[in-house]
Amino acid sequence: MRRVLVSLLLVAGLAMVATPSPASTPFRVIVHHEVKGAKISRSVLSSIFLKQSPKWGDGSAIAPVDQSVRSDVRRSFSGDVLLQGIAEVQIYWQRRMSSGVTPPPVKITDEDVVAFVGSTPGAIGYVSAATALPETVKTIELAD
Repeated sequence: MRRVLVSLLLVAGLAMVATPSPASTPFRVIVHHEVKGAKISRSVLSSIFLKQSPKWGDGSAIAPVDQSVRSDVRRSFSGDVLLQGIAEVQIYWQRRMSSGVTPPPVKITDEDVVAFVGSTPGAIGYVSAATALPETVKTIELAD
């Protein structure tokens, strides 16, 4: 019985170590400084980036911006938020484009994403966690 208990505690401890915490997320979500709110759920964020939710709660347009498909931060964002790999997301967009829906614009660097978000009211994007941010953008927390 004691061995079983020790084994269960060891497995639980390993599971806690293997599960990434929000603080260890390799990206952060940023919005234009005028966007209201401080938190966003992964499901809402996913629907924004898949262009299923075109407006913020106040009725203003949402302008999502993606990173390059070669970007590690996009790979992390796609897996963590969209729950799909980059290839699956590209297939999704091929289907949506055939019905006239265009994907978010793509920026090559974190700095390009920051510039777009900071200069576009209603914009939302994601950058690597270490990216320096100007006052024109703010970070919003992921809530589950």
